Amino acid sequence: MHLRSILYSLNVLLMLLTDYLLSKNFPEKMIRKYLFPLILITILLAACSPTMQPTMILPDSIQPTNTPITPEITPFPTRPAFEPGVLVEYTAQSGDTLPALAVRFNTSVEEIRNANPNIPQDATTMPPGMPMQMPIYYRPLWGNPYQMLPDAAFINGPAASGFDTGAYLKAQPGWLSSYSTWAFSGTRSAGEMIDYVAFQYSISPKLLIALLEYQGGGCSLPDLDQMLEKNILGLESSYWTGVYLQLSYAANILNDGYYRWRDGELIEFELLDGSLVRPDPWQNAGSVALQFFFAKVLSPLEFQYAIGSDGFAKVYQDLFEDPWTSEPLISGSLVQPEMQLPYSNDIGWAFTGGPHTGWGSMAPLAALDFAPPSDITGCYPSSLPVTAVADGVVVRDGDGLLVLDLDGDGNERTGWVVFYLHIAKDGRVPVGTVVNAGDPLGFPSCEGGRSTGTHIHIARKYNGEWMTADGVIPFVLSGWTPVRGEEPYKGWLVKDDMMVLANTNPDNRSTIPLDLP
Repeated sequence: MHLRSILYSLNVLLMLLTDYLLSKNFPEKMIRKYLFPLILITILLAACSPTMQPTMILPDSIQPTNTPITPEITPFPTRPAFEPGVLVEYTAQSGDTLPALAVRFNTSVEEIRNANPNIPQDATTMPPGMPMQMPIYYRPLWGNPYQMLPDAAFINGPAASGFDTGAYLKAQPGWLSSYSTWAFSGTRSAGEMIDYVAFQYSISPKLLIALLEYQGGGCSLPDLDQMLEKNILGLESSYWTGVYLQLSYAANILNDGYYRWRDGELIEFELLDGSLVRPDPWQNAGSVALQFFFAKVLSPLEFQYAIGSDGFAKVYQDLFEDPWTSEPLISGSLVQPEMQLPYSNDIGWAFTGGPHTGWGSMAPLAALDFAPPSDITGCYPSSLPVTAVADGVVVRDGDGLLVLDLDGDGNERTGWVVFYLHIAKDGRVPVGTVVNAGDPLGFPSCEGGRSTGTHIHIARKYNGEWMTADGVIPFVLSGWTPVRGEEPYKGWLVKDDMMVLANTNPDNRSTIPLDLP
């Protein structure tokens, strides 16, 4: 008998013994301590045998304790150990770029171009649905290829337009229908709380509802367990406690996974037991983001269940329609419309923040910061106005924020929008105002978010998706292109042979040259 067969039989016997002990109410803690390591060892040894392709560890038949019981977990498909450089079939997905694809398939942009000579030299994003030949260099332990959720259902974009969060929750039998809590300076209903997080982080309210259902029974359980409310999404924290802050923290993590996969910066992460997960190269950003989140809050067995077809994806589809009918978010060869600096450049402002988070504290690095000239440090009122970077209409405001919709349809979830932060309430133009490029919007301040000095923070979104400031579609303002530094907030603006250094304590190196006639 082959070694693989012996190890497989031993693994089956161990799992049967585990099921038997569970049925006899044997303490689960003891099972996890003594039997689970043996099961894991037999799987790993089998994976080392010559007749088995290396792949991610498959889930066993033991069900998580806080998820619906099903007859069995569907086994994950596996990938073969490809020969180096072999060409594999790939269909371009929304937002794909050549640099990110090169990282995911462990190859290079040059090799991808050689295999796909039809790709234009100036291509930015790949057209969704385009067949590609991808040179691949195998990495062991590639994970589950099952796609949980399309990007269009992850982002607070066109697919979420017209969805009434409050009305939906009131029609549900779960505790979210009547829940309220203190959030963003007032007592808010569940619908208001979810919409606020959805718009600030630009994550679909449907996804956030499904997450609260999966982890806390928000749409199905009549009562919220007060003992579980503190860390309802499983995020252990002494600060991010309660439904609102847990949801905000989760959104931060989800965005971090989404945009780091989108930009080719995330190729692996760990589960709670330290085991490694390498997302499948064919995966989409929305599914990887959910895997990344569940890896931080679920045990390894619960994680395997959640990322399969019977886990979170089923809960989402039970709550809402099939998400795979949505149109892709990002079209092929997307380019930014012309934009100018967010102030009148007849007096030198300072570049105080290179690429950093659009909202939250992690990825995406979508934002840039600018400060007016002043002899005063810290927070002070300024008389120098912030201006529109392009023609548009103001569609939303709030604590220090203003959102400019460039396509003029009044819907923040569609087309190009520019997000401004730290704009003073006094002197700010009202929602509904139509402006032209260069028109005043308000004044820089310290209002909204965290700020150590008067400045403005601006970032872009397209169809609800944050656009990385220094990505393949750079945030070009009056011909100035951002370049990322070694860490967030560092970097430069570059134009022709001129470079401006980002510095939170601006000096002459940080002052942007004037537009001279």
